[in-house]
Parts: sequence; C-alpha cells; structure tokens
Amino acid sequence: MGEDRKKIIRTPEDLEVYQLSFQGAMQIFKASQRFPIEERYSLTDQIRRSSRSVCANLAEAWRKRRYEAAFIAKLNDSEAEASETQVWIKFAVQCGYLDAHTGQELYTTYDKILGSLVNMINHPKSWLIKP
Repeated sequence: MGEDRKKIIRTPEDLEVYQLSFQGAMQIFKASQRFPIEERYSLTDQIRRSSRSVCANLAEAWRKRRYEAAFIAKLNDSEAEASETQVWIKFAVQCGYLDAHTGQELYTTYDKILGSLVNMINHPKSWLIKP
C-alpha cells in the first residue's frame, strides 16, 4: 500500500487501504447472506459491523489529519475493527458458515489491511495536514 503517497489522495476513498477494506466488507456481506438465520443478530451482525467499521474509522481518521493524536486514535480504532473482523472470520469457518478457502482469502485481505494501518500509525507525519 506504499503507492498511496505517490498519487494524489483527496478523499479517504482514494486510499488503497480504504478500497481494500471496502471490498473486504462487501465480500463479507455477500458471504454472510448465506449464514443461518439464527446467526442474524449475532455472528452475522458482528462480522458485518466490524468489517464496515474499518472503512468508517478510516474516513474519520482522514478528517482528523490536522491533529496527529486524533488521527492515530482513529487509525487505531480501524486497526482494532480489522482485527476483530479476523476473529469473526475464524468463527465463521469453524462453525461451517464459510469454507476454509474463502475464510483464508478474507483473513489474508485483513492481514494486508492491518499491515497498511500499522504503517500509517507508525508514520503519521507523512499523512498529516501541514498548517
């Protein structure tokens, strides 16, 4: 995801990590449509919420780039949601709601997302709005 800084980024949607997390959330939404009805208010709800929150927190972080601490805090929230999503993916595979291959692909997607978020957290100055 290092290519982000080479191109002009005007909105959070221009970030590769945002695009990857949005795609991941949509894949999870589609896959979770096949989860059993009894999971509607538990696993289905949880995995959809956490995967969508990655994007939402990235968008919030993007708007807080004037303040390093606030920017990092929202990126940390996004990181936590991505990690939570990985836990729900593991549950979905273990419960037989996702096949192992799909689960591994989704888990790997969230590994990439986490790597990009950690990189942004560790190097916030290159993302901040300069006064």
